[in-house]
Amino acid sequence: MPPQVPSPLRRLLPLSQTLAPAPLLYLSRRLFFSSVSAARPTFTRATGIRPLAYRGKASRHHLRRGNSTARKEPEGMASGGGGGGKDAGVAFNKMRAEGRDVRKDRSMGLKNRRANPVSTTSYVQILGTGMDTQDTAPSILLFFDKQRYIFNAGEGLQRFCTEHKIKLSKIDHIFFTRVCSETAGGLPGLVLTLAGMGDEGMSVNIWGPSDLDFLAGAMKSFIPNRAMLHTHSFGVEHNATSSQSTNATVVIDDEVVRISAMFVKPRYNNEARNLTDINSKPGDTAIVYSCELAEIKGKFDTAKAAALHLMPGPKYRELQLGYSVPSDEGDTVVHPSDVLGPSIPGPIVLLVDCPTQYHMHELFSLHSLSHFYEDSSCQTENAKKVNCIIHLGPSSVTNTVDYQNWMKSFGTTQHIMAGHENKNMEVPILKGSARISSRLNFVCPQLFPSSGFWPVETANGTDLEKDKSTSFQACESVTAANLLKFRLRPYAQLGLDRASIPSLCSYEEIVDELISEIPEIKEVPGQISKFWQSSVDQKSALAPAGKHMLMVEEPWISKDSCLPDILDEQGNSAKFQDDGSLRESGRRKRPKGNSEIPCCVGNATREDMEITFLGTGSSQPSKYRNVSSIYINLFAQGGMLLDCGEGTLGQLKRRFGVSGADEAVKNLRCIWISHIHADHHTGLARVLALRSKLLNGVPHKPLLVIGPKQLLRFLNAYSTLEDLDMQFLDCRQTLKPSVEELLGDNATESATTQLENTMFAPGSRMENYNKKPSSPKDTTALANLKEILHESGLEILYSVPVVHCAQAFGVVLRAKEKVNSVGKAIPGWKVVYSGDTRPCPALVDASRDATVLIHEATFEDSMKDEAIAKNHSTTKEAIAVGTSAGAYRIILTHFSQRYPKIPVFDEDDMHKTCIAFDLMSVNLADLPVLPKVLPHLKLLFKDEMVVEESDEVLEAVV
Repeated sequence: MPPQVPSPLRRLLPLSQTLAPAPLLYLSRRLFFSSVSAARPTFTRATGIRPLAYRGKASRHHLRRGNSTARKEPEGMASGGGGGGKDAGVAFNKMRAEGRDVRKDRSMGLKNRRANPVSTTSYVQILGTGMDTQDTAPSILLFFDKQRYIFNAGEGLQRFCTEHKIKLSKIDHIFFTRVCSETAGGLPGLVLTLAGMGDEGMSVNIWGPSDLDFLAGAMKSFIPNRAMLHTHSFGVEHNATSSQSTNATVVIDDEVVRISAMFVKPRYNNEARNLTDINSKPGDTAIVYSCELAEIKGKFDTAKAAALHLMPGPKYRELQLGYSVPSDEGDTVVHPSDVLGPSIPGPIVLLVDCPTQYHMHELFSLHSLSHFYEDSSCQTENAKKVNCIIHLGPSSVTNTVDYQNWMKSFGTTQHIMAGHENKNMEVPILKGSARISSRLNFVCPQLFPSSGFWPVETANGTDLEKDKSTSFQACESVTAANLLKFRLRPYAQLGLDRASIPSLCSYEEIVDELISEIPEIKEVPGQISKFWQSSVDQKSALAPAGKHMLMVEEPWISKDSCLPDILDEQGNSAKFQDDGSLRESGRRKRPKGNSEIPCCVGNATREDMEITFLGTGSSQPSKYRNVSSIYINLFAQGGMLLDCGEGTLGQLKRRFGVSGADEAVKNLRCIWISHIHADHHTGLARVLALRSKLLNGVPHKPLLVIGPKQLLRFLNAYSTLEDLDMQFLDCRQTLKPSVEELLGDNATESATTQLENTMFAPGSRMENYNKKPSSPKDTTALANLKEILHESGLEILYSVPVVHCAQAFGVVLRAKEKVNSVGKAIPGWKVVYSGDTRPCPALVDASRDATVLIHEATFEDSMKDEAIAKNHSTTKEAIAVGTSAGAYRIILTHFSQRYPKIPVFDEDDMHKTCIAFDLMSVNLADLPVLPKVLPHLKLLFKDEMVVEESDEVLEAVV
């Protein structure tokens, strides 16, 4: 009897892109999986291919699960993974993903398996990342029985694959049609996720043009172990001319598929030979990939084999694989052609990325494509029939007359339009997340506005009907859909396969389903509406008084509620106990004035300030929660982003629609990043690149990015690939004393110079930070910050050092005071965001009398040891920080992915606290009723259970 697999432990590691330096203090589950010996596949590298950071010998490449025995976990390595069983999950090693694995003999396991030339199943499939929001290019999966290839890895790829159970750990190679944030924004997160999987970690071969070097260099600024990046650049150098790139570069050539790359560079100003235009960046180079499957062998003729003295057995298989064998009598050699019928040419798929009309001329003149054309004068005896072409360019390009005529050159080829067609823009990509958002919108539309669906309109101002002549007929094609397949093998099934396309649900269907599951929920929207009406009535009743009055808090908030005091027994908030946590001894009741509505809230309009949560999860994107990002909407005065994790732009577009999000990006005043961990900043490049594109030709200033010093290295490296149009300011230069000095009435150019000399003086808060700013741009950025604060209506913005990792910060925003209708000065609102942190005195001090404290609450209260180990906070600790500081409202965020929909919390502690959900928008005027909504939201998830951390992600990744 086989051994029983032990049940998995409940407490798992986060599948972390969060590279926290704290030690791991908990046990891992025992891992049961198999391995099987296999030879590395062979492929031919074309001239010009240059591998980067390619580590490991063939004998040290660890293979994925097979059919043999369990592998023992190495000593001293904490791990967590999926459940047991033959095809059970692979352990996750967070220490390795953080670059802290001290073992010297390990190498990242590449996915190298023997190719299967007699593949029984093969297809290309649309992974619709970005199709509903236009934030990234769609990804394409090329599937074989034993090989997987992905083309492009935009932001949101992990979330999409998690929802649809596409196992990313089985991917052997990733190719890029362009190297930019649109196509590669999801790569850093994917690399970090795979790095922690299995005994030795997993990695993939990453392929792209020479521009890939820039991306690899940028990623190394926050991915600690370069062995995670098995990158291979191929083809022409950066300064090559078009004549050097006319021939296809063969990238993969094995028994299953031959993948070739053809280069397409933009031509500006109609200069036929000019490929070195000053407007061109390395990331502008596009690649057309041809995927040519091996020919299909003819039917085996047993009669001919017998006539050649060959008996049934292994030699039949060898002949079918294309090898010659001796006859059983040894007198002759039997060749495959002697016993096999005529072969059928293998199917061919083209992936065409033509991102702009400037690329069209080069694409149409590619000599390497001439043998794929039908009825062409360039055709020779080597002409090949293309079965399917997937067009990744936007409809503004693919709908033009010239492009449509070029498509006709391929004859009866099946064309699939995968590049942000009007027809697929309103289809939600993340169906699970959209379903939760719709349910929340039904219960409380005040906090969860409907998704930003936009009317079907011409994309980018291009209309095929206006471009074509009356006699012109567009080439026949189909619009891509999520998970649409084009089957390549078995050959009898060649063609489109729509069986995997997810069914669509309308908002009404989702609501009907909710009411049938929870009948009592039907009354909740009306009850919640009464809270808002009560708040409006209170304001109306107080308005005739002719002077400002404080509004008394609703009676449903218990005045007797209390929480652990964040201070120690002596009342000294400057001391740390218990590894950085503050002692929760002694209790005190909330300050007397805490039940009163602050003046800034009582006099607020709906155009003052609104907080939209774009991501409320930790570590990595999951099915229901994106990673950290908060949008502070200042309406007419612009907006700000606090952290910018992967998928931030997509979330903005889901919340505000494509055009609304574009306006929000154009009107950003600054972006503030709390620390260098990947779940807080890997969406930054995509936002900056889009803003640069949207404002091209419009007078504007570079966007100010405030972040830890390490972030600048990434931005500088990445800016060689794509225009980011930003100005950087180190968080250490935005501590409170520095900013107050800058904003002082006597601040002049000489005062700024004095500021540089005093920031690091003994006794200052900057004393422990080891490097004085030396770049002349620092003073310019500080002056820019002052101007931004003035334009945004803010009195101050400053960073607060917190306890998480090196150079981790929280931030404080305070608005300027305003004058109400009777001429009384009203203090401005104050928003504090903790970033990732343990409870710490500096943040308590910074949060004094905050209107809103947004605090991370990664773990539930029973997991304090894990919180201490990883320098995070529990729910109760986060609430205690806000309570001790006298914050009016506390909003909890950054939840562990073990809480897929709603975290665990003690309702007794939530008298002035709310749980954040993705796409939740909290207006300043709505703060009085915020806590009372939570019990009703909890009703939505009454049957939801806490799951093992990232089980859903593990299921997709493993």
